This record gives sequence, structure tokens and C-alpha cells, in this order.
Amino acid sequence: MNVEVVIGLEVHAQLRTASKLFCGCSTAFGAAPNAQTCEICLGMPGSLPALNAQAVRLAVRASQGLGCEMASRAQWARKNYFYPDLPKGYQITQDIHPIALKGSLEIVVDGQPQRVRITRVHMEEDAGKNVHDDGVPGARSYVDFNRGGTALIEIVSEPDLRSSAAAATYLKTLRQMLRYLDVCDGNMEEGSLRCDANVSIREAGSTTLGTRVELKNINSFRFVQAAIDYEVERQTQVLASGGKVEQQTRTYDSQAKTTRAMRSKEEAHDYRYFPEPDLPDLLLTDAFLAQSLASLPELPQAKQRRYVAQLGLSDYDAKVLIEDAEVAQYFEAAVAAHPNAKAVANWIINELLREIKGRPLDQIKLRAPQLGELVALIDVGDISGKVAKDLFAELLNSGEAPRAAVARLGLAQVSDASALAPLVSSVLAANAESVAKYRAGRTDILGFLVGLIMKQSGGK
Repeated sequence: MNVEVVIGLEVHAQLRTASKLFCGCSTAFGAAPNAQTCEICLGMPGSLPALNAQAVRLAVRASQGLGCEMASRAQWARKNYFYPDLPKGYQITQDIHPIALKGSLEIVVDGQPQRVRITRVHMEEDAGKNVHDDGVPGARSYVDFNRGGTALIEIVSEPDLRSSAAAATYLKTLRQMLRYLDVCDGNMEEGSLRCDANVSIREAGSTTLGTRVELKNINSFRFVQAAIDYEVERQTQVLASGGKVEQQTRTYDSQAKTTRAMRSKEEAHDYRYFPEPDLPDLLLTDAFLAQSLASLPELPQAKQRRYVAQLGLSDYDAKVLIEDAEVAQYFEAAVAAHPNAKAVANWIINELLREIKGRPLDQIKLRAPQLGELVALIDVGDISGKVAKDLFAELLNSGEAPRAAVARLGLAQVSDASALAPLVSSVLAANAESVAKYRAGRTDILGFLVGLIMKQSGGK
């Protein structure tokens, strides 16, 4: 059966606020269960929500980064459903009047740019977390409400994705952008970024959408791709055998590498939305939106294009450098100290990133201007490349200025012929056989002899 895959993603991103969306409880990860709760986020009778202004700023920032049309008025709504991790029996969210509509995100799939349309961005509070004693005799289930009430944005895409690889790329690109904007830390293991994938298939060439299956709460790029691949194969087999795909909500079992049904969705849920009576509409002035837009940093794709066009880097090098905003900032600070962008990029990609192995850059003592100074010492001939590598390893832990370290350790490169001549003579005298081979035409011997002289000079 020749099918086309149709995928849309709903991504929940936890906003980087110190407190929850409607109360002052901490959002720090890892606290004891239910230690970060109060009467508001637990939905106690008589308690009233108070909006977190910083959450609004971050939601606007994310929406503007996606090029959305911003609402001048957003309305809070109650989404009513009963589930153990939702103490109020409803979730405060945004329904028909969200904070933003009609954006887009550009991704690159198989070397080709693709524009994925964004349907909407809306704000909402998170639910709690169910914890199960699976496999334990007398197993019980618990609810941890620490996460309940945390500020989220939900970013809903149009069904523009056509493969699991494209879906994973979209999620990676979105996460990178949110991290650049300092809106969300993107930590999928801690649940800061979670994804629901809506997956359907249809005959190739058809314009009619197939029956949609929703895959809930996937928390890694690898699992997103694996879950979609499995679901596409499952739906294909159902149709090929003459069956009918049911509209369902399913979950991905990473151990069994399968999806399994959670609940049937024969018809759309009736959440009985109505305006939240305890919160006024959210009004966003033109001045506020303009100020927020002006504060946006250069985003990853624009930065990558600039590195190639203005700094002469390859697409690959530029892509590696912009992968993490902290690395990109480090690179630019090093280039500001010494404008040999290609050499600085090589040192960061081939040496620095290998040494730090994913650690934050603020854990090393070699500051970006010092790396620029190290590259400058090589470029002017004060030290050799070999000495620079040895020196680099020491500077990572000492933080000493490169020029001062070169002077202290006596590592300056020797270019005085009178100083080099005795070294050359001693090496030639000790390797008469190699000299004879060179004179007989074996010019490749020269590299061996030069290496011996470099060793004698300590790399200087």
C-alpha cells in the first residue's frame, strides 16, 4: 500500500519562571513530592489565582520568535475534565482567544528547507504527575502535585510534517529556538518539554486526511521518531488487512517499542470550555509587544547564515557552533578578541567541545578572549601549533593568560637561525642513514627529520 504520512505536533514547553502560573510556589525540579504546593495550585475552595507577569513575558517572547500574530486581548478559560492529577477538576488555559496565532518555523529536512506552519500558541497551567508502584507487591498509585500549576505554553503545528525524521527535526529546531530565547530550558528528561504527535496516513496523492491517532507525552527526540514509525506501520497494516483505523489516544512504550491504546476518541472530547471567572482578560498593548520584539536575540538560523556569509565558515562548522547558544556566544567573544573566525571555530569544534564533553562552558577557566589570544599567538608565529595544543590543555584548568603562560614556561617559538643550527646539525649527524636516503631522492624523509628537530626543541 502506497501511503503518505501526515503529522502534526503539539509541544508543551515549561516557561522559565521561578514560581507557578497563578501562585508563588516554587518550580524548582527535584523537590520532595507535594512539597511545592499551596491552596491555590491544589484548588482549595475560596482560593483565587494571581497571574505571573514573567510567564506572560516569556510566552509573548516565544510567540514572537515564531513570527506569530499577537493578540491584543487573550482570554483565560476553564477546560473541564476529571483526572487524579487535576485537583480542581478543570485546567486554566486559553481556548478561543489564545495569546498568538499563525506563526511558522523553518526546518531543514534532507538538506532542503521546509516551512512548518504554527496554528496557535496558548498559555496554560500544568497538571500534577501520577506515580505508580509498578511491579511492587501491593502496588499503589500516588499523585505528586509539585508540577501542578506550572506555567506552560502549548505550541500547535499544522499537519505539515511528512515523516518521523521531519517531526524529530522540527522538535529539535523548536527546542533550540526556545533555549536561545531563554524561554524554556528544554530539558526533556525532567519534563520541561513534552510532545504529543497526531499521526494519520492516507493514500499517496489524496488530499483527504486520514483518521488521526494522538500519541501522548513523548519526552525524547528518539522516542518521537520511534513512536511515529511504529504507529505508521501499525496503521498501514490495519488498512492493508481491510480494517479501519480508530481515532484513539495512545502512549509509547519505550521498553516494548510499541504504542498502546489509552482511550478511544470516537468523538471529540467535550471539555465544556467557558471563560475563567476569576481572571480578567489579558491585554497586551502595542508598546509592550514592540518592546518585547525589540529585545529578541538573533535566532539560530539567522546566526548560522551570518557565520557563513560574513565570517566565511562552512555550513557544517556554522551549524555546530550555533547548536548551543552558550557555545555561539563563546565563539563570538573569541572572534572579537582575534578576528580569525575559521581558526577560532576549528579550536572550539575540534578541541574545546571534545574536552568539555557537554559540560557547561562556565565550568572551564579558559575564557573566550583567552582562546582568541591563543589563536593570535599561533597566527603571528610566537608559538607552534604543537605547543598551542599542550598549552590549551593547561589553560583549560588554570585560566592563565596565554601570553603570560608562554613567557612563564619558556614556550615561545624559536625562529633564530643561529639558535636552530646546532639542533639541525645534531639531528643530521645522529641520522646519517636517513640523510643519505634523502640525498638519494627520498624526499619524504624530510618530514621525519623535521619531526626529530621539533622534538629536540620541545616543540619550539
